[in-house]
Amino acid sequence: MNNPVKPKEPLVTHIYTADPSAHVFEGKIYIYPSHDLDHDGPSNDNGDQYAMEDYHVLSLDNFQSPCVDHGEALHLRDIPWAKQQLWAPDAAFKNNTYYLYFPAKDKDDIFRIGVATSPSPAGPFKPQDSYIPGSFSIDPAVLVDDDNRAYVYFGGLWGGQLEKWQTGTYQPDAAGPSGNEPALGPQVAELNDDMLTFKSAPQEISIVDENGSPITAGDEDRRYFEGPWVHKYNGYYYLSYSTGTTHCLVYAMSKNPMGPYEFKGTILTPVIGWTTHHSIVQFEDKWYLFYHDSSLSGGVNHKRSVKYTELKYNEDGTIQTIDPYK
Repeated sequence: MNNPVKPKEPLVTHIYTADPSAHVFEGKIYIYPSHDLDHDGPSNDNGDQYAMEDYHVLSLDNFQSPCVDHGEALHLRDIPWAKQQLWAPDAAFKNNTYYLYFPAKDKDDIFRIGVATSPSPAGPFKPQDSYIPGSFSIDPAVLVDDDNRAYVYFGGLWGGQLEKWQTGTYQPDAAGPSGNEPALGPQVAELNDDMLTFKSAPQEISIVDENGSPITAGDEDRRYFEGPWVHKYNGYYYLSYSTGTTHCLVYAMSKNPMGPYEFKGTILTPVIGWTTHHSIVQFEDKWYLFYHDSSLSGGVNHKRSVKYTELKYNEDGTIQTIDPYK
C-alpha cells in the first residue's frame, strides 16, 4: 500500500475487490468496488459464491500515488431491508451529497437496489430505510448528465434475476428469450432530483447491430449479460457491459442516454476469472478502464482484484481493444 500504483497490477492486495466503479470527485479518483470474501459456500450460476457483506471505498490522488483504503463504508447489518449479497455498487454526486447505489437481496431473496448517502466521497454511507421503489436486479450504474439529469442503468442475467422481470413482476421460474429472439437489454430509469426515487418506471434499452436489428439472445459474443456502464465522449453515450459467458467487455454507442445503442466492438478481452465488470473514467486528459481479474488468487472466481489501464479512442470515436495481459 506504500508503493506507487502501476497499471495492470492490483490496486490493493490486503483485501479482494471487484466490480470497480471509478469517479473523479474533489480532484481525486475514488473507486467503489465490491468486497470479495473468503468462504466455503456453494459456487453456481446463481452466484452464491459471491457472498459480499460490505463496501470499502478506495482512492488515488493520481496515478503515481498510493491507493488508500478508507475502510468500511457500509455494511449489510446497517441496511434494514437487505438480507444478503451486497454486489457491485456505484456512486454519484448531486445536491452537495454523495450517493452510493447498491444491489442486495431483500427478505424474500429478490434483488433490489438501495441508496445510501454521505457528505464525503469516502463515506461512511447511511442507507435509506427501504430500497428504491420499483427497483429490481443488480449492477446499478449512475450517469449524471451535462444537463444535471441523472439516469441509473442496471440489470444482470442468471443470478442477477433480470429475466425474471420480463412481465413487470417477479416470476421466479421465468427463463430468458430463446436464441433467435432479441436478447434482454439492461434497464434504465431517470432519477428524480432527490436521487432516491425513479422519475418513471424503468425501461429496457435496445442494443442493435449496424443494420438496426436487435442483438439476439444466442449471440453470446455481443448480447448483454450484466455490468452496464455509461459514459460520454464527444457527444456520444457509450454503453459498455459484460457478455458473461464469452468473458468480454463490449460496447455500443448512441446519441440518446436511453438508447437505442448500436453495438460497436470489444473493449477488453477475457481476464483470469469467470466474468468481468468495469467502469470508464476520464482523469485530467486521459481515459482509464477499471476492471478486475482473479490473478492474485490464482483464478478463484470469488477472490478478485481491481486493476486499471489506459483506454484509447480511435479518430472515429470507437474504442481500441485492450488485452489485459499485454
